[in-house]
Amino acid sequence: MDTKKNEKTDLLAYIREGRTMTQGEKLRLIVSLSIPSILAQLSATVMFFIDASMVGHLGAKASASIGLVETTTWLMGGLGSAVNMGFSVQVAHAIGANDFKRARRILRQSLVCSMAFSLMLSVSGLLVCRPLPYWLGGTAEIASDASLYFAIVGVCGIFFQLEGLAGSMLKCSGNMKIPSMLNILMCVLDVLFNYLFIYVIGLGVMGAALGTGIAEFVTAALMLYFLLFRSSMLGLFSDDEKKKENSWDKFRPRADVVRNAFNIGAPMALQHLLMGSAQIVSTLIVAPLGTLAIAAHSLGITVESLCYMPGYGIAEAATTLVGQSFGARKRALTRSFAYMSAGLGMTVMTLMGVLMWIFAPELMSLMTPVDDIIALGADCLRIEAYAEPMFAAAIVCNGIFIGTGDTLRPAIMSLLSMWGVRLTLAALLATTYGLPGVWTAMAIELTFRGIIFLSRLLHGGWLKKLP
Repeated sequence: MDTKKNEKTDLLAYIREGRTMTQGEKLRLIVSLSIPSILAQLSATVMFFIDASMVGHLGAKASASIGLVETTTWLMGGLGSAVNMGFSVQVAHAIGANDFKRARRILRQSLVCSMAFSLMLSVSGLLVCRPLPYWLGGTAEIASDASLYFAIVGVCGIFFQLEGLAGSMLKCSGNMKIPSMLNILMCVLDVLFNYLFIYVIGLGVMGAALGTGIAEFVTAALMLYFLLFRSSMLGLFSDDEKKKENSWDKFRPRADVVRNAFNIGAPMALQHLLMGSAQIVSTLIVAPLGTLAIAAHSLGITVESLCYMPGYGIAEAATTLVGQSFGARKRALTRSFAYMSAGLGMTVMTLMGVLMWIFAPELMSLMTPVDDIIALGADCLRIEAYAEPMFAAAIVCNGIFIGTGDTLRPAIMSLLSMWGVRLTLAALLATTYGLPGVWTAMAIELTFRGIIFLSRLLHGGWLKKLP
């Protein structure tokens, strides 16, 4: 029993100690780190799935009000994630180099920087919440609910930021279990709180935002507890020796750490900013198609996330393993983890795409009772199913590149793909084919993006910093 429990930790220690690993051990380590993360990603998808279903059963207007501002909330979350990764990748490299004291020093500074950024983001969200729905092409019948939803989500952004930071730090240390379990707990709490606020108290769309915000608060508190008090590598208060490091001066951001975080995170933030802006432009393309199209688009994206969330789970494992191998300066091991992770991600998401194609109408019917939305959403999902293998390649390869701190060129590639392929095609096809035309453009772009990311992976330029 103890042997099985410690097996993953022992294999991670192989990286730091420079010990040889067999292909079977590498695959076992990738899978053991991926499974908890995949389960957490799937549980998060189920949470959004149930949330959307709860709101969807309130009617098309309620679904459209959330769907209208959904891409903007993703943009805010993406910017926060970029800040977090700027610091957590440095922590992964420090752990790979067996420098745990430096890892904790980076962690302390990240807490201050992430909190400051999230407060700035929340204030910005509050300032634009009223005009935002109209900027996005929404009508007066859904603008009020959309503004209120976005305002509450913005206020709760600090909980999302800290939960993401703590979870990212734990994952980069190789601890996938605790973040995954807490994310699953967050999903359960979200469903319970949403049911309470939406149906029992009767707050509708506002209740969906409040339920999610409270679930994020509880999860952030628990995640920080396990990071700061229970982590053997990163805990700041787990023993007396570590507590001595915690003078207030040690929390002050230092130029070298912030500069490295900026170099890693800035391209990711720019990518999220411009990709999020592209999603908003996509919403502007969909909005004139009508309330049913907006609802089908939003609910269809939620259903599709069932397919791509396993890819993000494997990408998180790849970031950890590639990051630690990169920090340990092991070129061959870094490449091996990268190739195996990409292959696993493409295999899993191909299978998920097949299932989505088969069960598209049934999945949409869980989201809404409106037959027109079900039919339109199912058509879109079946178009998107063909892009899942290459979408997996883009997701996992991006996680691999992040692990090495190589974020600028992948960001440029993603932006050129999104703006040059997806939006151009979507604008052309929407006028003739409606929402299915928009999703056809999405499928073509994701396939193109996967191809160029795989090409970069195989070319090896992302490994240039290793001897």
